[in-house]
Amino acid sequence: MTATEYTGLAENVRELRAGAVTSTALVQAALARIEATQPTLNAFRCTRPEAALAEAAEADRRLAAGEKLPLLGVPIAVKDDTDVAGLPTRFGCAGDIPDATEDGEAVRRLRAAGAVIVGKTNSCELGQWPFTEGPAFGATRNPWNTGHTPGGSSGGSAAAVAAGLVPAALGSDGAGSIRIPAAWTHLVGIKPQRGRVSVHPYDDCFQGLTVNGPLARTVGDAALLLDAVAGPHAGDRFQPTAVDASAAARREPGRLRIALAWRPPFTATRNPLDAGIALAVTDLAEALAGLGHTVDEARPRYGLIGLSFLPRATAGIAEYADRHPDPTLLDPRTRGATRTGRRLGGRLLRAARAREVHQHRRIGGLFDTYDVVLTPTTAAPPPRIGAFDAMPAWRTDLTMAAACPYAWPWNVLGWPGVNVPAGFTPDGLPVGAQLLGPAGSEPLLISLAAQLEDTRRWFDHHPPSPAPA
Repeated sequence: MTATEYTGLAENVRELRAGAVTSTALVQAALARIEATQPTLNAFRCTRPEAALAEAAEADRRLAAGEKLPLLGVPIAVKDDTDVAGLPTRFGCAGDIPDATEDGEAVRRLRAAGAVIVGKTNSCELGQWPFTEGPAFGATRNPWNTGHTPGGSSGGSAAAVAAGLVPAALGSDGAGSIRIPAAWTHLVGIKPQRGRVSVHPYDDCFQGLTVNGPLARTVGDAALLLDAVAGPHAGDRFQPTAVDASAAARREPGRLRIALAWRPPFTATRNPLDAGIALAVTDLAEALAGLGHTVDEARPRYGLIGLSFLPRATAGIAEYADRHPDPTLLDPRTRGATRTGRRLGGRLLRAARAREVHQHRRIGGLFDTYDVVLTPTTAAPPPRIGAFDAMPAWRTDLTMAAACPYAWPWNVLGWPGVNVPAGFTPDGLPVGAQLLGPAGSEPLLISLAAQLEDTRRWFDHHPPSPAPA
């Protein structure tokens, strides 16, 4: 049996266990697709062909001996903000970055589950923008329309999965960086509860804003990858109670009360919602009502949550920038954010983090009435490649905030969210919607997403020019 582009993660696992395909064949096919599409999509920063094929051969020996692990022999990609031993963690940056000496905790768990890491995917510089472009690696392009970005900062992972280069990939989300590219490439993207997936050795990443999580074409595949990587490192600050995401994906959610929230928090920008996105999210809300859920328009009490986000985000950028061996190589916008982060550190940063408990109470009050919040994932469809080129920092920030005002509050709260494909704009660009919940609500959100998927079957739709096998 030959490996095809759009075979999913769970299907790969079943085929490998049944002997219908080998890990070597799957990894060879993935590496060939990556090589063939790199000139057009540019999804990967680097691959590890020799090591991956050696690991695939070892996986085949273990499979033949009857060993069973959750992801034994399956090819997976990892965003290049996560340490893979023997490779530099560039995180979108130019310069002489030393090789990581150890795997990050999430990668260690991937290997323990038997996955074969074929390479590291592109990210924008220090993960700070919803596009994946930069002088260190060029522009990563959207498989649905290569004139547009796949989003960011997990744009490389999203492009790789959407194009069928790998069945699933690991990304990270500090202000929507999983959910935004998932929306713009027609994928399921899970931002887990803070601490669900360890970010070690970058503990308390971006002052608690950033978490690792999966991108996949189906809810079941995303849940399977989440289960494989979930769990804390012994030194992690946040260690939530474990959940079984895969079991949740097989379970009915029950009848839920869903708050449809159109208005984003205050961002000091105009946030006009694209008409195509409004139509797609309205259609999704009607589908949820058709499944027996109660859907009402409501408005979370966000308050001035942006005043807590800005110090944490810019302090996080400063912490990463200060580790760079030559900060002069960083984008001028990054250097500006670094200066802001230093100014807002200390007392202001501590005050921003202290506000979180009050924000939990104020915004969490909505969950006294509702079980889930539904919002657009973005206010705009994916921008064209180069749209942010040569923009000064202030204009980049304003344009970014206007296009993506919905995702980042849940990073401040540390609570989980799931992007689900909502459809397409009239010119064929993918858009998404968020299912958001309170602390520890991944099982409920995943169950609801899986129920929607059974009805919507978004996994049947692929980019018009699939990657050559």
